[in-house]
Amino acid sequence: MDLDSLALRNIAGENADTLLADADRTAKAFRYFYVVVSRLRASDGCPWDLEQTPSSIRGNIIEEAYELAEAITEDDSLHIKEETGDLYLLATMVGYMCQQEGRFSVADSLCDEARKLIRRHPHIFGESEVLSPDQVVRQWNEIKEQVEGRRKKESILDEVHRSLPPLEKAYKLQKKAAKVGFDWQHERDVWNKLEEELGELMQARAWKSEECPSDIATDSGSSKDALEEEFGDLLFTVINAARLYGIDPSIALQRTNGKFSRRFRHVEESMKRQHLDMNQENMDMMDAFWNEAKRAEHS
Repeated sequence: MDLDSLALRNIAGENADTLLADADRTAKAFRYFYVVVSRLRASDGCPWDLEQTPSSIRGNIIEEAYELAEAITEDDSLHIKEETGDLYLLATMVGYMCQQEGRFSVADSLCDEARKLIRRHPHIFGESEVLSPDQVVRQWNEIKEQVEGRRKKESILDEVHRSLPPLEKAYKLQKKAAKVGFDWQHERDVWNKLEEELGELMQARAWKSEECPSDIATDSGSSKDALEEEFGDLLFTVINAARLYGIDPSIALQRTNGKFSRRFRHVEESMKRQHLDMNQENMDMMDAFWNEAKRAEHS
């Protein structure tokens, strides 16, 4: 994208001087960053970096995205800055790998994304007028289909990527359905549904029990598949309840994972100081140290 100063000023709008000055500083920082990444991938660069491919660092991208989300949850500016940089690194690394293969350049990727943002925000860069976030989303989808020629999805659920992890996929499926009105009408409905699903899970668990009468125990509902299905239904409903309250369940679970890890590490350290083994026989002591960690966090 070869833009002159006037074109950039038109894009920048009313605060052009401030935005362009900041853009120049950022461009210099990215130049420095890009040279470092390129050096790592040079023929005499880092052996580990040279060995990587876009496929090999897919897991790192997901991991760093979660770490950035955790830093945002903690509202830790230094941590957010670090994790943002790590995510920039991986995105730039993938782009540079593709550039080395002759598929496209990092500059191509950045310019294409900028053009797409301009194209899909005509209410900022054009003549369109929108009044609400929902109207922005509708306009965005219309531009994808009518201007960019993207194939209209047969189902609104087709917009949810099939390779998402199950928890994130459930959340996004529910959000898509809710956009067309397929949603809880009253807050109490989701809690009634949770009670219903928990009851069905307990019933399936009872069917699995050896204490069940033989005529029930041999029923198809006693299979592991039935128990698995009921656990899935309960989890799906819990995710739906979180969504109803504006909670992203992935972020909520990530937060709880961190809380569990902190408390369990306290248990490990306390048991070690007491020269006690981590085993079932010492469960009372482990539970006491767990509650100690819990009280410390609350205080």
